[in-house]
Amino acid sequence: MSGGGTETSAGGEAAPGGGDKKKESLGTAGSPAQLIIKDLGEIHSRLLDHRPVIQGETRYFVKEFEEKRGLREMRVLENLKNMIHETNEHTLPKCREIMQDNLSQVLQRLQAASDSVCRLQQREQERKKILNDHLIASEKQHIIQWEDFMKEQHNKQAEVDEEHRKAMERLKEQYAEMEKDLAKFSTF
Repeated sequence: MSGGGTETSAGGEAAPGGGDKKKESLGTAGSPAQLIIKDLGEIHSRLLDHRPVIQGETRYFVKEFEEKRGLREMRVLENLKNMIHETNEHTLPKCREIMQDNLSQVLQRLQAASDSVCRLQQREQERKKILNDHLIASEKQHIIQWEDFMKEQHNKQAEVDEEHRKAMERLKEQYAEMEKDLAKFSTF
């Protein structure tokens, strides 16, 4: 069934002498049977044998893909080159200048903030020291007041104890006199 395959006679049988005799017996190159076979071979190759077409299309696709890819990569590289050039020439110096201006301002503000924080810390430390000194002085004063209070309480306790002792003696004397008086009257 291929274009140059086995050739058969009109009856479908192979020629007994081989393919050469058949070609000679069919006649010249322009004979109708040979033309039909040739046409059948071309039809067969066009309808069923797609290799040449596919190979051509594949070559075309690969060629176009590589060219487009190469062009696309070239465009990408060119764009990158332009972007890098613009960045190096314009953006970086501008950024550097802005950064230096802003950094000096930031450093000044940072220094001012640092000084302010140091002053606040000093004030806080001084306030804590004064408060601590005041607390220590207050504690000492409270301790002195407590000691004075305890001495006073001890003295008052001693006075109360003394008054109690005297009152007990007076009562003992009074009761002793009353017993004497009672003893005088009980003898009657």
